[in-house]
Amino acid sequence: MLIVESRMRALLCASSLLLVGLGAGAAESLWKAGVARANITPDQALWLAGYASRDKPAEGKLMDLWVKVLALEDAKGRQAVLVTSDTLGIPQSIYQDLCAAFKEKFKLRPDQIMLSASHTHCGPVLRGALYDMYPFGEEQRAMIDKYSLGLEAKIIEATSNALASLAPAHLAAGEGAAGFAVNRRNNPEGQVSRLIQQGTLKGPMDHSVPVLAVSRADGSLVAMVFGYACHNTVMAFYQWSGDYAGFAQLALEKSHPGATAMFFMGCGGDQNPLPRHEVILAERYGQMLAAAVEETLLGPPRNLAPELKTSLEIVPLNLGAAPTEPELQEMITDGKTPTGQRWARRWLGRLKTGPPLARTYPFPVQGWRLGSQLWLALGGEPVVDYSLKFKKEFGEGAWVAGYCNDVMTYIPSLRVLKEGGYEGGGAMLPYGMPAFRWGEDVEDLIDAAARRAVKQLE
Repeated sequence: MLIVESRMRALLCASSLLLVGLGAGAAESLWKAGVARANITPDQALWLAGYASRDKPAEGKLMDLWVKVLALEDAKGRQAVLVTSDTLGIPQSIYQDLCAAFKEKFKLRPDQIMLSASHTHCGPVLRGALYDMYPFGEEQRAMIDKYSLGLEAKIIEATSNALASLAPAHLAAGEGAAGFAVNRRNNPEGQVSRLIQQGTLKGPMDHSVPVLAVSRADGSLVAMVFGYACHNTVMAFYQWSGDYAGFAQLALEKSHPGATAMFFMGCGGDQNPLPRHEVILAERYGQMLAAAVEETLLGPPRNLAPELKTSLEIVPLNLGAAPTEPELQEMITDGKTPTGQRWARRWLGRLKTGPPLARTYPFPVQGWRLGSQLWLALGGEPVVDYSLKFKKEFGEGAWVAGYCNDVMTYIPSLRVLKEGGYEGGGAMLPYGMPAFRWGEDVEDLIDAAARRAVKQLE
């Protein structure tokens, strides 16, 4: 292990003492918390999501993939459920199915449900997402549909188990830091090692590691929820893997037997773990992230009162100009990329035979307040500008997650939109969106929705 066992044992003992102290000194009024998990590793050779260069399905696994659920209930009986998953992103159709099922089975509204994806690029393609990226046929689509239905069922079952296991608990918040995320737009990958040595990496970046510690009244740790704003893209091979976030969770669960480690992605749309492409690097970054969580557990806890508020804004984001028939025909003819050709053929057929292309997209902006802790969750793949922006607006202690509830494509700030590139608009094609880019009011609309969501938490 890259963190020596003696250090891990010391951290375990120290954090256990901290948590016992937390339990002894906390107010009588408590949260309730319950945790459950489900193994979601595919048992068939599905295609892996995330790299257009892949040309075949998965060939094995480096580690299992998981869905993990944390159910919370405050002193007044208000509930919320966090679901973390080793997936590239939860597509809209699965989000909608789960919202309907949670309402029917658990009486939970969409604002009470946060579906988070780790954005591992070594997880399976899911229903209705990235179909233009890969050359698979109807047989593979049928396998994807079957797996996706099974994924929904496992999330529902794990949520039921988490709610059934609700028991008195304490919540504490803290924040650490890990320095391996690099802004991939401003630092060419081949130059990163030299730039690191020279100390000349360019930003913006967000190296914060928010941590939520959930413990029982006796101080025993139940769950560690932690986040980081960086793509899970160390590996690009053909094996199932949670990437660096998977290694971080394995390390934390080894250090804290019986506790569940849960990872959420921050606004890392333009952030990469660099250098990369070696398993040892994925493990190293995971150990660095785990160490940041451990150090945070050692610090003085900021206890969170058992008061829960939730909100959700679904804001229609404007799409840029719709592609025209000549533009689509040219993309088909020039054959620059297979993804672009598949995208153009599909939308050309729609222009000729179907209804007009949608010009807006329903974008989720969610707000939770756990005691004094504000937690914002955005859909899509937001660039780091959003995290920095909302921390400035709502306080440096605010947590800002991306990749939640519906991952439809990248979410650029106005700056990135104008600069262009993959995050600025190029990713609309592999994600299958009916436009080349978002409208120029994308950041303003999300900002206004976030302000409304936070206002509802007062």
